[in-house]
Amino acid sequence: MSRLHVIHENPAWIGAFTDAFDARHVPWTEWLIDHGKVDYAAIPPEGVFYNRMSASSHTRDHRYAPELTLALLHWLERHGRRVINGTSALDLEISKARQYARLERAGIRVPRTIVVTGKEDVLNASKTFFDAGQPVILKPNRGGKGLGVQLFNTYAGLSSYLNGPTYEQPVDGIQLLQEYIKAPEPYITRAEFVGGRFLYAVRVDTSEGFELCPAEACEIGDAFCPTTATPRPKFEIIDDIDANLKESYERFLSENGIEISGIEFIVGQDGKIRTYDVNTNTNYNPTAEAVAGRSATLAVADFLGGLVREYYPLAS
Repeated sequence: MSRLHVIHENPAWIGAFTDAFDARHVPWTEWLIDHGKVDYAAIPPEGVFYNRMSASSHTRDHRYAPELTLALLHWLERHGRRVINGTSALDLEISKARQYARLERAGIRVPRTIVVTGKEDVLNASKTFFDAGQPVILKPNRGGKGLGVQLFNTYAGLSSYLNGPTYEQPVDGIQLLQEYIKAPEPYITRAEFVGGRFLYAVRVDTSEGFELCPAEACEIGDAFCPTTATPRPKFEIIDDIDANLKESYERFLSENGIEISGIEFIVGQDGKIRTYDVNTNTNYNPTAEAVAGRSATLAVADFLGGLVREYYPLAS
């Protein structure tokens, strides 16, 4: 029987989708690809394929899962299978540098970014920011969940970190030095898209740092907002974003073969919007959704279930 195949490497992020697929009676199966093989001489199974490979797979000891998944997706696409978030999407998922290049090509403003390799290059490049009196963010090119993202206010502080015991070489050897965008309030916005169309946005409190994974498995509780002196949820759903920005994002997703995604942006003190992350392995926060009466996983199930019925009318 033809069905939906969910390609992933992290079972902890599948539970909410399991409930949604079952609620919508979507015939589906997991394709766990934390390791394995792809036989190019074989014929892929029939069905619709949803890629949920994560850039942070290496943090779960699945170092080469994205590379293996790229091979798998090329194989599926070569045989004409319907793939959601295929090779182009995964290529952007595992490289923020390529994300920024594609975003800028689409006319979407991103923070000033310098792509570097090696500690010496990082320190030399950081002078571009520090000499202008600007703090700098250091982040891995292949990250996920905000892991490894750190803010430095001085050259000495950055040098101490790079030469200290807690520094870890990025998994692909590439790091990004990026201008720090100071917002009037400590929050960013994450816009969610299903089927290439805007669903809702999430206001995310950043007062406790940059690890912003919204999945229930990543939950760290409510944050404290020092600007209001009152507790508020770390994740709050808002119904809409700027219409022009929404149109630009939807066009960008279409041009890059991305159908399910979260896109993160920040509004600086200058009032300008800068986009800094495209997450094609998006997760959703059940607490924020319950408060707002929304469900992105059900929206995903409706979208994917519709594709299964479209491509395989006899599937049940």
